[in-house]
Amino acid sequence: MTGDAFAALATRGVPYVGQLGCTVERFEHGRVDVRLPCRDLLLRPGGTICGPAMMALADITLYGVVLSMVGPVELAVTADFNIHFLRKPRPGDLIARGRCLKLGRSLVVGEVSIVPDRRADAPADPAATPPEPRPVAHVIATYALPPSAPTYDAPPSDALRPGHGTDGASGDRAT
Repeated sequence: MTGDAFAALATRGVPYVGQLGCTVERFEHGRVDVRLPCRDLLLRPGGTICGPAMMALADITLYGVVLSMVGPVELAVTADFNIHFLRKPRPGDLIARGRCLKLGRSLVVGEVSIVPDRRADAPADPAATPPEPRPVAHVIATYALPPSAPTYDAPPSDALRPGHGTDGASGDRAT
């Protein structure tokens, strides 16, 4: 699955996603970055993006993480979602950086760090690298996969432990 295919599937499945104006900036196995543009619709007093929009951004990003690993499973759903708002974001776009912590047969646990767009901190010298922005929110969430979801899709370096999942005595996979 590609970032464009993910964006199309998410927008088709939940039309609200298209109204947010998010763009996929990175779509790799187990890692997805999504940008939420700063728009008047999403602002709270003080000119920053509101908390519910950040929650939607994180959920969309984790859905992308899940699909990057198991393919186009429309019925993967949020089972648990915990967000910590760490600081008020300054006005501007936000970037959600999502990654998988654990991929199981029926559940996927992931995390998202939401940071302000680095370009807002760009130094006067164009050759200098802007500092890594501090997160404004951190999310840990779990997605439930439907029974019809594709089987475990581990990166090539992941292997089963001896005696687990190979002899019928244990169905657990190594993590």
